[in-house]
Amino acid sequence: MAEQNEFDPPVGVAEDMGRGVRRVLAPNPSPMTFRGTNTYLLGAREIAVIDPGPLDEAHLEAILGAVGPGQRISHIFVTHAHLDHSPLAEVLGRTTGAPVLAYGGPDAGRSTVMQALAESGLVGGGEGVDAGFSPDEVLADGEVVEADGWSLRAHWTPGHFGNHMCFEVADMLFTGDLVMGWASSMVSPPDGDLTDFMASCRRMRALGATVMHSGHGAPINDPATRLDWLIAHREGREVEILRALEAGAATAQELAEAIYTETPPALIPAATRNVLAHLIDLAGKNRVHSVQHLNRNSRFSLGPIPG
Repeated sequence: MAEQNEFDPPVGVAEDMGRGVRRVLAPNPSPMTFRGTNTYLLGAREIAVIDPGPLDEAHLEAILGAVGPGQRISHIFVTHAHLDHSPLAEVLGRTTGAPVLAYGGPDAGRSTVMQALAESGLVGGGEGVDAGFSPDEVLADGEVVEADGWSLRAHWTPGHFGNHMCFEVADMLFTGDLVMGWASSMVSPPDGDLTDFMASCRRMRALGATVMHSGHGAPINDPATRLDWLIAHREGREVEILRALEAGAATAQELAEAIYTETPPALIPAATRNVLAHLIDLAGKNRVHSVQHLNRNSRFSLGPIPG
């Protein structure tokens, strides 16, 4: 974590990350975004922009200013439709003529359970959804996009968000908010789905990348170790929730307050979302059940639904 804690690059400067990758930090630091959103520029002639970031004029100018003579932005890739990743894509596309590519709009990729929760009125938390996001071109899972000097494979990796994608370039992986080095990824229903998150982490683990460039924070130079930690961290949280439920039925908030004892009060709502994600996942495994109709205030008990 030392390199993550020391991560504090200049805002708006295109920094050379090696192997044809540059990073431009957006001016949107916050408890949810760390130092800000990392926008990546891939290539030397035809440039792919990965995660243009928030709707910010200064950041737009920083991206455009990083395009030198003989270069052009040819593609714009978006990992997911959160307000700190996708809103600038439309403006950048209009300015450069480059198409915006992603898995789909903000509702794409939701599981049946999460869609039902959304229809019941549950809304996500965290960074905020870019409700108007609509890509020019929809990417299929596993689709390859090529241009002068680079080849990129898109992987649909729901979990943090239903339409989340990671982008594989050689042995590099651009992971958006699925995997970050500075914090564990937030999973907030109905946009986030823990069952999908765990599957996506295991799938990215199998790719064998040597470096991961995430949406926030420093590069992850030991992807396997980080992914193993994330999976184990979630499995450990599951054990804590099941143990807490031995004392009786409880809501996600009650469980969060009991488990996240060292978390500042201001972050308990986010912790509650994570616990709710675990409870929904555990309900899908028949290890817990909702005492009443599933919603954010449901009380959960151990075991499958009686009868």
